[in-house]
Amino acid sequence: MGEHSPPYNFGGLPDEFTAYDAAKVAVVPVPFDLTTSWMPGTAKGPRALIEASGYLELYDIETDSEPYEHGIFTDSAVTADDTLALNDNVHARVKQHIEAGKFVVTLGGEHSVAYGAAKAHIEAYDQLSILHFDAHTDRREEFEGDKFSHACTLRRISELNDDIVSVGIRSLDSGELQYLDRSKVFFAENIYNSQEWIDRVVALLKPNVYITFDLDVFDPAIMPSTGTPEPGGLQWYPVLAALRAVSRRRTIVGCDVVELSPNAENKGPDFLAAKLIYKLLAYKFA
Repeated sequence: MGEHSPPYNFGGLPDEFTAYDAAKVAVVPVPFDLTTSWMPGTAKGPRALIEASGYLELYDIETDSEPYEHGIFTDSAVTADDTLALNDNVHARVKQHIEAGKFVVTLGGEHSVAYGAAKAHIEAYDQLSILHFDAHTDRREEFEGDKFSHACTLRRISELNDDIVSVGIRSLDSGELQYLDRSKVFFAENIYNSQEWIDRVVALLKPNVYITFDLDVFDPAIMPSTGTPEPGGLQWYPVLAALRAVSRRRTIVGCDVVELSPNAENKGPDFLAAKLIYKLLAYKFA
């Protein structure tokens, strides 16, 4: 378990497991919060998540593995003053890590930061699908005058690669319907009480998969710390089952985890987000 005051790197790891050259994983924090619709605070998400990760038990029971042994490098934060410049900076940083052979985990920040990360993976990998966990479709053409707003992220990504499978959706604007392929959307109300949908999701995915994971896909009962919580969300174990199935039958090439808006009075959601990432690494490398 991490020390009482862990160092500021994912997992609170000693130096021997954080050196860049040897690490298989690169964590890229993006503390950006400019277009959030309701409750701001996601700029504080990466730090809160990384701090919480220092208290993880580093042995994963399910996979009988210790993912940290593959090395996890935590990068300096990517910043900018607007969404377009921010995504240019994220794209450049993530591309650099991909070219160095790293599995890149991008930490938001609001969902708009995912565009640059997804773009870098789309350019790097053929036969790629985007697996999108979210309460919202995020397919508006523009929102409040910004085409790169968090509400437009999957619309912008679809212009690069429209092979997108969305899971957990339970809120959208009618204007987004024209951009939605319903055969690749798994609404929360249709999947909350079973896991049979997981095989159908995997069957839709190409051999390589990039995951963009908005934490508000979870029910607010276990993940209240988001900018736009929506009732009726998914629970912990079905989401893990889906990630496990994808990792076994496809190749996950990278991911982002976004929209953590930490609450100083309740750090449980910070820890959940950190453990979600560690579980994904366990599935990826075990």
